[in-house]
Amino acid sequence: MFDLSGKVALVTGSSRGIGRSIAIHLAEHGADIAINFSRSKDEAEQVKAEIEKLGAKAMTVQADITVPDDAQRMVKETVDGLGRVDILVNNAGFNRDTLLLRMSIEDWDEVMDLNLRAVFLCTKAVLRPMMRGRWGRIINIGSVSGLAGNVGQANYAAAKSGLIGFTRAVAREMGSRDITSNLVAPGLVITELTKDVRQEVIDVVNQRLIIKRMGKPEDIAACVVYLASNEGGYTTGQVLSVDGGLGL
Repeated sequence: MFDLSGKVALVTGSSRGIGRSIAIHLAEHGADIAINFSRSKDEAEQVKAEIEKLGAKAMTVQADITVPDDAQRMVKETVDGLGRVDILVNNAGFNRDTLLLRMSIEDWDEVMDLNLRAVFLCTKAVLRPMMRGRWGRIINIGSVSGLAGNVGQANYAAAKSGLIGFTRAVAREMGSRDITSNLVAPGLVITELTKDVRQEVIDVVNQRLIIKRMGKPEDIAACVVYLASNEGGYTTGQVLSVDGGLGL
């Protein structure tokens, strides 16, 4: 089940955190992996080495995916290096939280650029290779904030909410080519990026959780593996919340 042998996955922002876990899980199920990073070259090389120990092929690709030429080059290098690209996981993202009254235009634009614009650029770049193969999986990593909003995250919530509409539009456009498009919406997952979250915020989240533990990157990665597989081929245009019941 979930055999990804012969498939190539490109995972953006996969040098650490959720992206790293996704890359490794896909490799464990047989996929070869292109590891995208912007600045964390050493960490990306460590992920590459770990994947190669699993017996899969791996390569690292540096790119600022908010730049159109970089996104196109990243996909070309993946195809040149691994022969194809079957699975795109749009994982890269970041937040710049502050109340709307204090939010600068730069805070808004930078969050929109990486969380939404970059997804458009990367997805557009992989569509032709996927169409040639008449098979593809596009998996976007959203957030519970995109479903319910969150105080101090007007920019992030707007970007992740926009990602839902984008995901569903791509599903409608590409379904006839056996290319699916889905979104995984994590709750609060403990990674390097969230280790500085204030304890009072974590306490509030813990009170609302139905499953009484914080999320782990592996929880997200397991859902991505399903959506990337043949078994997930009849699932498209969907939002899969992986949040321990936080959003209920």
